[in-house]
Amino acid sequence: MRLADLRGRSVAVWGTGREGRAAVTAIAAHRPARLMAVDDSANFLSVPWEGDLARLAPLAGGEHAFGALAAADVVVRSPGVPQTHPWMAELRGRGITITGGSALWLADHAAATVGVTGSKGKSTTSSLISHLLAAAGRPNVFGGNIGVPLLDLPEAERYVLELSSYQCSDLTDSPRVAVVTSLFPEHLDAHGGEREYYRDKLNLLAHGPELIVINGADERLVAEVSGRTDASGFAPVPAAAGDSRFRVDADDLVYCSDEPLFPRSAFALRGVHNGRNLCVALAVLDGLGVDVRDPAIEAAVRGFRGLPHRLAEIEDPSGVTFVDDTLSTSPYSAMHAIDAYLDRPLTVLVGGTDRGLDYAPLREHLRDRELTVIGIPDSGPRIVAELAGLPGVRTEVAEDLPAAVGLARKVTPAGGVVLLSPAAPSYGRYRNFEHRSEAFVEAVRDTAV
Repeated sequence: MRLADLRGRSVAVWGTGREGRAAVTAIAAHRPARLMAVDDSANFLSVPWEGDLARLAPLAGGEHAFGALAAADVVVRSPGVPQTHPWMAELRGRGITITGGSALWLADHAAATVGVTGSKGKSTTSSLISHLLAAAGRPNVFGGNIGVPLLDLPEAERYVLELSSYQCSDLTDSPRVAVVTSLFPEHLDAHGGEREYYRDKLNLLAHGPELIVINGADERLVAEVSGRTDASGFAPVPAAAGDSRFRVDADDLVYCSDEPLFPRSAFALRGVHNGRNLCVALAVLDGLGVDVRDPAIEAAVRGFRGLPHRLAEIEDPSGVTFVDDTLSTSPYSAMHAIDAYLDRPLTVLVGGTDRGLDYAPLREHLRDRELTVIGIPDSGPRIVAELAGLPGVRTEVAEDLPAAVGLARKVTPAGGVVLLSPAAPSYGRYRNFEHRSEAFVEAVRDTAV
């Protein structure tokens, strides 16, 4: 379904956040017969919905919310509305089409798009692909989950998108190049289970992309995409595995086939996982016909500094390095972050919204490690309890993030690292991950001697 298909139809936009607002503006331009905005949250009365937005799409909430959705021909779901919402099955049962703003946009722009998803690494990899393409003389617009909503993107010759599982689940068109960086259980509450999450995530590959690139070092991902092919019948291109065309060897050199391109250290981002992200990005450029041996590519790799809130280091007069990895929302992402700093004394701050995630994999990962773990509300005490009894892991519990930072200062020696890698979402105590990051930076400043 394309935006143009909404002309003359009754449309309800479900969600009033950034994505919902973009959807209202874009859909209104195509002259639907009726356009409503719907907010089914308990605090819908506090939503600032006025001016042009209210004129284009009156807001229905409270007891009117379901009725407004049920009266529509098409419901455009914001990514924050989970597939498991009890109204979803009811609406589909009534024959109402449910789609998303990302799906509407991609239906018109798939041929010009590189789309990147993954349980971890999608933000870094998509932004790196965009950065390297620009360096190769291929300007592009970057957007998606972490940037500008797709329906707010300007017209351009090419796009690089970061796509969440929520966005991928609605797609009926695959981007020209579909990229998956990793796959592990996450957001299960919003998708209905592990199999459903994998299904929704990998829907990015399901509609005939011209090229599929995956992280070939991720065994779970490789198994899940087995048998999948691109529009020409070719299997996914595996980057970063030991036998991949693009890989990092034992001497920490980045290779293209048998030719070393540059040292791994040219890429400033820490961690084995970021070396793999780099290989995935290079494989995408190679697939698009870019000569990755061009010196401009190495220069661009050296100039890439990564994203805020993803292993972002904060120097401190004490000699301790504080690291903001607040984008970490699962045990697997925390494991990657921990591995990036195991060469130094390490204290890790964990905890956030408790979605009932299984932290047994984190326990197994830390079995032979030596570090301190401090749990913060809400899930922190449960994570710490999961780690009890590990001989090299000291555990503590703090009443909140500032208290955890203060405690970390006491137990972390100069030259060590205090890593905020929560392994849980931020919602509840914080508005979003940016708010949690601000609180962390403030706590580091306020506890400095």
